[in-house]
Amino acid sequence: MLLFLDIDGTLLPFGSADPYAVFETPSGQGSGNPLLSRVDPALGPRLRALGCELVWATTWLDEANEAMAPWLGLPPLPVVDWPEEAERPGPLHWKTRPLVAWAAGRPFVWLDDEIGAADQDWVTAHHPGRALLHRVDHRVGLTDADLGVVAAWVRGT
Repeated sequence: MLLFLDIDGTLLPFGSADPYAVFETPSGQGSGNPLLSRVDPALGPRLRALGCELVWATTWLDEANEAMAPWLGLPPLPVVDWPEEAERPGPLHWKTRPLVAWAAGRPFVWLDDEIGAADQDWVTAHHPGRALLHRVDHRVGLTDADLGVVAAWVRGT
């Protein structure tokens, strides 16, 4: 089972009126990006514990493996390479079609802060496998509640 993982607004919260939590990891981890300290490094082991094949589904592309993966204690992950024509007007998110193509019929979870009803409807109509599209609140990022939803879905409950 695949787990497509966005970064901005999903792992890296933004837009909150409240101060962000600041996390520390061993020196040298993710030192190139000052925003990484907003990301809880404990999310890495929790994501791996879901038992899914983790895949970066972010505009960070290779920088996700250079900065975010070490911060989270993750190995380098596959990265979805977005096609040039991915942006399309309308309610469908520009990532939806490329992610369904990348999944190639395999079951998947997609964690993102910009998923909408049109994306769920399109995936239901065009993807033969199981799929969980879970919207994360961009103000707080991925939470225990979000991970609980994903874990239950992965277990099939």
